[in-house]
Formats: sequence, C-alpha cells, structure tokens
Amino acid sequence: MSTLIVKPHAVCFPIPAQGHINPMLKLAKLLHSKGFYITFVQVAFDKLQKYEGINGSFQFKTISDGLPPDNQRGVLDLPSLAYTMPIHGLKSFRELVEKLNSPDSDSPPVTCIICDAGMGFSMKVAHEFNIPGFTFYTLSACGMLGYLKYENLIEMALFPLRDENDLSNGYLDKTIEWTPSMGTIRLRDLPTFLRTTNPDDIMFHNSLEAAQNAVKNGNLILNTFEELEKEVLDILKSKVPNLYTIGPLCLLSDQICQPELNSITSNLWKEDEKCLEWLDTKEPKSVVYVNYGSFVIMTPKQLTEFAWGLANSKFSFLWVIRPNLVEGGPEAISGNFLNEVKGRGLILDWCSQEKVLGHPSIGGFLTHCGWNSILESISNGVPMICWPFFAEQQLNCLYLCKEWGIGLEIDVNVERSEVERLVKELMEGEKGIEMKEKIVELKNKAEKATQHGGSSYTDFDLLVGRLKGEIPNSSQL
Repeated sequence: MSTLIVKPHAVCFPIPAQGHINPMLKLAKLLHSKGFYITFVQVAFDKLQKYEGINGSFQFKTISDGLPPDNQRGVLDLPSLAYTMPIHGLKSFRELVEKLNSPDSDSPPVTCIICDAGMGFSMKVAHEFNIPGFTFYTLSACGMLGYLKYENLIEMALFPLRDENDLSNGYLDKTIEWTPSMGTIRLRDLPTFLRTTNPDDIMFHNSLEAAQNAVKNGNLILNTFEELEKEVLDILKSKVPNLYTIGPLCLLSDQICQPELNSITSNLWKEDEKCLEWLDTKEPKSVVYVNYGSFVIMTPKQLTEFAWGLANSKFSFLWVIRPNLVEGGPEAISGNFLNEVKGRGLILDWCSQEKVLGHPSIGGFLTHCGWNSILESISNGVPMICWPFFAEQQLNCLYLCKEWGIGLEIDVNVERSEVERLVKELMEGEKGIEMKEKIVELKNKAEKATQHGGSSYTDFDLLVGRLKGEIPNSSQL
C-alpha cells in the first residue's frame, strides 16, 4: 500500500521593499529547488514591476497593507506602513493562510511560514494555525545586534535625544559597549532611528520589537556567513537556539537553484542590459560603479557634488540615477557635466547589479551600504566607497571600513574634492590596493562557505531538514 507524500509548502512574506524582497525571493527559489511548493506574498500597490516566472508550484499572492492607493510607499512613508501593516496586513495575511489551508485550495497545506523580521506579526498567524514559523532577518548580523542595543539606550537614558541640538553638538559621539574585540561604538554608529526627540517614535520601537521578536521566535535565518561576522554571530547564537547563516544568497543560489528559476524576477524599474555592452569596451578594473539603492533620497547639491567628484577623478563610471533619487528630480545633472564625462560616464535608471558587479571592468563600488549591495560586492571581489543613508547602514559602514578594511567612508556632507580623492585612492592608491587584497580574501571565504561542505551550505541543508520536519529544532532535543 503506497503512502501519499505531501509536498512541503513554504509561505514567504517579505517587507514590501526591493532590498527585502530580493533576498526573500532568492531563499524561496532555493527552497523550491529542494522540493518545496512556494507561496510568495506581495503587498498590493507595491511599486515593483509584476513578477514574472514559472507557474505551478511557485505562486504569488497579494495582501493589503492598509495604505491608500495614492500613497507613494517610499522611505518617507515607512512610519505609515509600520502603523497599518500590523492591523490590515495581519488581517489580510490571516485570510490568505486560511484560504491556502482550505479543503478546496489548489495548493498543498502550508507546512511552514517564513517572514521578514519586519513582518513579525505574521508569526501570530503561524501560531494560530499551528504552523512552524521562521524569521528571516534580511539585514546584517551586526545590524540586528544594533537594533537589539536599542533596549540598552532606553535603560541608560540615552534615548530619546534631549533636543534637536544633540544631532550636532557631539552627543552622538557618546559610546556604548559593543563586542569584546571592538569594545565600544558611538551612538552615531548605531541604526539611525534613535536620532529623534520623540520617546514614542514608531520606527525606533518597531525596529527594536522586530529584533526582539526574532530572538523570541527562536528560529532565525540570516543572509551572512560565519567567517564574515563570527563574533556578532556568536553573541546572537547565545540568544537564539536555532540560527542558520546561509549567505551570501547570491552565491548559494548559483550552487543550488534550478536554471528555470532564473526567469522569476522582481524589479522596481526595467533593467538596462545595454550597460553590459558599454562595460565590455572598458579595461579590466577601470570603472567605478555608483548605485545608492532603492530608498536613498538626496538633495540636488549632494548629487552635484557627487557628479563633479566623479568627473574630476577622470575615471570611467557607470552611475544608476533612479527616477526618484533626487528631491525635485534629477535636473541637477547639468549639460556641462555631461559634456565633461562624455565617453567615460554612463548614466541609467536601473540595472542588474549582480551582473554589473560581476563584470571584469568594474574596479570599485560607490554604495549606500545596503546589506544586499555589500554581500554582492564581496561576492565579486569589488572594494567600496561608503555613503550610508539611514537605518543600519551606518553600522554596515563601520564594519566595512574599520573591521574588514574593504571600504572608504564619505562624509554625509558630500564635497566634490573628497569624492575625487576617495575615488582615486580606491582605484589606484595604496589603500585601494590593500582593500582589493582583503576583499579577494573575503570573496574566497564566501565562495567556500556556499560550496558543498561549507558553513552556509551546511546550515542551509540543516534549515531544509527542519523546515520539512525531518530534523527537530535544537530546543526540542
């Protein structure tokens, strides 16, 4: 008598933002390659292009975020989303899971829910339906520890700020204990949501709660690798019984994912593939790639300073200026600038960052220090110039520049002379040579971690076993 084998069904629920959707989508593809049925949850009215890909055992479902259709859903609207998602998103997500588990559903019953740390309310639904729940923290391990430190700021009366002057009078240079090897770090190095005089600030408290809930849940997935953030990971492992480091996902995907899954994509804007042909015309390691991610908003003055710093460096560059990057539009790019960089500067709306960073002509990356960008840069052996914008990007920058030695920091008040100097140092200076050597070492470690027998590959196998219920959690042993 044959036994009916039910396909495991994972529901993957990211924060509705490009930097969170991309790693969750990679994780979903990895699980699908291991035999999982996938339901990928997207939020109505998100600004992403429609998902494209295979049908059948990889489906996309939409829930409500509670915001009106005309809301821009940008970085300035994050507080609104933080208010509405735990109410409207929770209700809509519960209805979705109920429908997926109904007798007339076309899919197998849901066997696990994997939510972004920022969507922690979905764990309530997991508990209601008695479904195992796992938290995917799509940020760095050091970023997560930074948010957990918010509790200490409250205990030490360092939060909230006393008044707006604390932003500029040296208050943010106060230090708190961090890790044994680094000792202390400054308040300005911690995630930026602490920079408020409002004791009830929604972003501060939501970020702290998300990190605390991830610890409390006890099943935590991180897109990092042991050899990169070992000290911080050791601290987190002392708090979380079941922690899986499975990054860099961009490399692990290359090892495991089925080729047909490459057709499943999600992007804010249409990718410009012609830029790769332009890069083909450039010498190896001769081009600076510039991209500030999907959330950064800068002033026309900052854009102008970056532009002329790049121009004056005399190096070739590929610069992504998305339509909503600049307050008031990208008109700050002048005709004089375009004439100056003709032939050695290419500006476009969006591109495939992984393909660009993997191109042999790329010699450096000017970045906002988003975690996906950092891992993709490490995975391709490309050193960085860092201009952190908000959230935990300041902590990422601290590690890039001080701990790992693969980044150079630009001051928040951008000056073209500094941009020019740092680009030259990155591309041809002694510090740049040293950074290139260090990042190649990290690239090799990342590749080893994601190959069969490596730390991330092994952790992913362990995660798959536990998601399928074949291996009990350590808390159950």
